[in-house]
Amino acid sequence: MLRGDGLGRTRSVSIPDTILYISTAGCHSGGFRVQLPFSIEEFLAVFRAYNVAVWPGQVALYLLGVALISLALRGFSRWGIAGGLALLWAWMGAVYHLAFFSAINPAARLFGGAFLLQAGLWIVWARRAPGLKFQPSDASRRFAGWALLGYAFIVYPILNVALGHEYPTMPTFGAPCPTTIATLGLLTWATPRPPWFVWLVPVLWAVVGTSAAFTLGVREDLGLLAAAILAIAAQLTSRRAAAPA
Repeated sequence: MLRGDGLGRTRSVSIPDTILYISTAGCHSGGFRVQLPFSIEEFLAVFRAYNVAVWPGQVALYLLGVALISLALRGFSRWGIAGGLALLWAWMGAVYHLAFFSAINPAARLFGGAFLLQAGLWIVWARRAPGLKFQPSDASRRFAGWALLGYAFIVYPILNVALGHEYPTMPTFGAPCPTTIATLGLLTWATPRPPWFVWLVPVLWAVVGTSAAFTLGVREDLGLLAAAILAIAAQLTSRRAAAPA
């Protein structure tokens, strides 16, 4: 049975504190000394507790992500990929946010609810788009998708190590930041063009994660906002991405 990190502290939270929570949730600290409503040590302890408790779940989640890419390349339609995305976002909402990060951050309950909502939206999208596929016919979307997926699965973990973020106190695939980048990569490949409601939570989380990157010096997460901009731009500029029904 999965448990939180065991810190279990009761905190009084003001509105400014909540803003700080939102700007730092789910992304790794770069060691900068900033004033937070929880200590850097407690924040890193959440990653440590999560990674130790769910092992070897991170491997399974990584393989699930690779499987989604394989399904897209092989031309499988909506249900397999939408179902996999729903599983990943439900995991982040229920396990990372609600079971672990909420131990030190009350705002994680809000984040967890948003991620669980997003998990359901993947299924709604698949149901409403019977012709949904993840095989773009134009080179720009293919390139953009590969760039984002390569960053999420290869570059991001390399940067973690290069920047001195050692396991288990580091975000692994299945944590919000790298998984959001991978999600945006798959959205870049989607045809017809994804409706606005499936972009909402990933793009908002990209803003949240990027604010943490600037505030705390989390350089690997600077890719989040760039990923959202690239994914949206690639879809909007594609002449062959038809509008959703």
